Amino acid sequence: MATTATIPVVRSAAPQNFTPPLAAAQPVAQLTSVIKRYKATTALDGLSLALRPGEVVALLGPNGAGKSTAVRLMLGLTSPTSGQARIFGADPRDPATRTRVGAMLQVARIPETLKVREHIDLFRSYYPHPLPYAEIVKIAQLQGIEDRLFGQLSGGQKQRVLFALALCGDPDLIFLDEPTVGLDIEARRGLWAQIRSLAARGKTVLLTTHYLEEADALAHRIVVINKGRIVSEGTPSEIKSSTTGRKIRCHTTLTAGYLRTLPTVTAVEASGEHITVTATHAENVVRAMLTADTNLSSLEITSPALEDAFLELTSI
Repeated sequence: MATTATIPVVRSAAPQNFTPPLAAAQPVAQLTSVIKRYKATTALDGLSLALRPGEVVALLGPNGAGKSTAVRLMLGLTSPTSGQARIFGADPRDPATRTRVGAMLQVARIPETLKVREHIDLFRSYYPHPLPYAEIVKIAQLQGIEDRLFGQLSGGQKQRVLFALALCGDPDLIFLDEPTVGLDIEARRGLWAQIRSLAARGKTVLLTTHYLEEADALAHRIVVINKGRIVSEGTPSEIKSSTTGRKIRCHTTLTAGYLRTLPTVTAVEASGEHITVTATHAENVVRAMLTADTNLSSLEITSPALEDAFLELTSI
């Protein structure tokens, strides 16, 4: 008996009601042909990157790929050897520009003898139009720990405080470096919801994370860098489908030799009564298989994990 299969459509993990920014929109932040050298080491090698309003962009790469250097350039903490860094069209070191930027960095060190409330009040005082205190506490899920010393907090609670401090100035551009390290599943999902809310309000978020599931769930666009260069860029679905392809698992009388001749098929593996075909254009392959074998059954189509694509892109 033939199986009726519905070919799934891959969609981006972008939040609902998100309207992708126009490619022609004025970038909020931009690196143009940036080279950054530290003595004999080239951290960035002609990197160009633009962040646009309302985007969550995940910057991914192995350790030493140049992610931290790119962020430091956009924050004005270092200068390029050549090329240009601009934030809101101005120098990142400009004081007026910095009031529109928030950052949560893993290298951040804040006094452990101040209460959570005191840290928030202090950071709010740095900005001309800060977010209301109560709103910051709600967004960062700090209710009930405002009067505790920072040094007495758990690792996850400290992460939430650092997230709160990054939002104190109601920034238009937010850098989040490994924001969910140390958070439990519930707190992590809660922070994801807040990041989506920030994008929905037109804020731009640059996210660096080693949790590829996090990048897949949050990012409208993923930029993968390796050895100081961009090796891939696109939506999570585009990144995943551009490398290993999707997997088709089924029971069929078609031979592995025949399946390997189909366009875009990259691998065929038999296991017991089932066969698994990997293809970059799975829909076309499935149509050809159903035409050639009307008794094809137990059809399953799965997308590759972002981890698989990431490993392939950065293994060069």
